[in-house]
Amino acid sequence: MDMMTSLQGLIGGVLIGLSAVWLMAALGRIAGISGILSGLLWERPDGDSAWRLTFLLGLISGPLLLMLTGGGLGNVADSPGEVIGAPVGGVGTMLVAGLLVGLGTGLGSGCTSGHGVCGMARLSLRSLVATLIFVAMAMATVYVMQHIVEGAQ
Repeated sequence: MDMMTSLQGLIGGVLIGLSAVWLMAALGRIAGISGILSGLLWERPDGDSAWRLTFLLGLISGPLLLMLTGGGLGNVADSPGEVIGAPVGGVGTMLVAGLLVGLGTGLGSGCTSGHGVCGMARLSLRSLVATLIFVAMAMATVYVMQHIVEGAQ
């Protein structure tokens, strides 16, 4: 990892923390991305859509601005010509993984941003347990994909 990648990661982490603090201080809301997205798509809250849409647009526009200003995409791409890295196991595996992540965030009442960033900062025991489960499942997934799925090919 080079200095530029480390600096981009540091700046990104600080911006995530600042946006979570701002959302909590200004609107009293938790910056859980899965909750923000599901509230925008399915829950139809009264007068609650503008901040959700603005937050999600800001989330998407950050990497686009970085790319447009010549900052690249950090460590996401495998090579300069790619937009994202090649999916391990193919697109079908990515779709199944995405559905499992959606199911998991629904069952866990939140995702890594809500529990990991905001909940842990608020010393929530529920968020600590959820984050530990997320990390354990991520480690198990990497092990299975690298040693069982790719090892069988």
